[in-house]
Amino acid sequence: MEEARECLREGVLNHLNVLETEALVLSRQQKLCLQQQSRVDDLRITVEKLRAHRDQLKARAKTTMSLQQLKAETDQRNEERYEDDNSEEGCSRTGQSLLSLLMVRRTRVKDLLQAHHLIGGYDVTETRRGKGVSISIATAFEGLYLETYCLELDLSRAVRICRHNIPPFIPLEKLAQVHLQTDLIGFLSTLSSHLNAFAGRRQQICLIQEVLQDSVEVMESNMLFNSVVLMCTDSGESRKAMLFTLVYSDLSRYLPTKVTIDSEDKVLPSTPQWKKSQSLLLWTPAHAAFQALKMEGQIA
Repeated sequence: MEEARECLREGVLNHLNVLETEALVLSRQQKLCLQQQSRVDDLRITVEKLRAHRDQLKARAKTTMSLQQLKAETDQRNEERYEDDNSEEGCSRTGQSLLSLLMVRRTRVKDLLQAHHLIGGYDVTETRRGKGVSISIATAFEGLYLETYCLELDLSRAVRICRHNIPPFIPLEKLAQVHLQTDLIGFLSTLSSHLNAFAGRRQQICLIQEVLQDSVEVMESNMLFNSVVLMCTDSGESRKAMLFTLVYSDLSRYLPTKVTIDSEDKVLPSTPQWKKSQSLLLWTPAHAAFQALKMEGQIA
């Protein structure tokens, strides 16, 4: 009897050891999978930032080429007019022609300054007899230029912001504390990223309301557009309402960091089709993602 109990005890212990070993192996595998998934997410974010930067460069290059072409055509027409004036009117109109030429050159300088602004420079104007500067920052999304924001810096002592029209929900004071005194270009670049990301998030919602108003409804959104709730209808037989919550934890990005899908049908959001849609919203602007779902017939 004692031998049977001893054998049973050893068998139980061996079985527990096997279970413990399997649990340890499973835990390591899960940890490895999480690390790999985190690495994949980081790479996807990097790719998304590079793509956004590429699109901005393309838009700026296209705008610059258009301005240069327009400027060249204008210069050619003015030079031809100048030559015609000299040949037809003679020397009596030399003064007027020279004045016209100076006006053309002035216009050319203004065009170059505008081109500099469009390709990512900042319009800077001296104020208060050189003791301050006024800086303009333009915002754009998908090649469309939107609002321009301004701030005035006092340079008399330590650099400080005296006036601005930056929206109150942009962390201007925090950015100034980190960058303003030591890295003005870094401060302007970071501030521009926040403003452009805000403009991009807001523009996506505007496009949804304009283009997809019959299919997608904006249920909730705040002033910063970093938390948005959208609703649409599944086009399947169930015709269930689908609720999308887009959260933008990184305020310098116009793409969400988290997307959740809810429905009356608890199984529907976990289907492969809607899982793919959830992933699409993480790497594609909301209006473009929902437009793709509409074209594919996934939403009504």
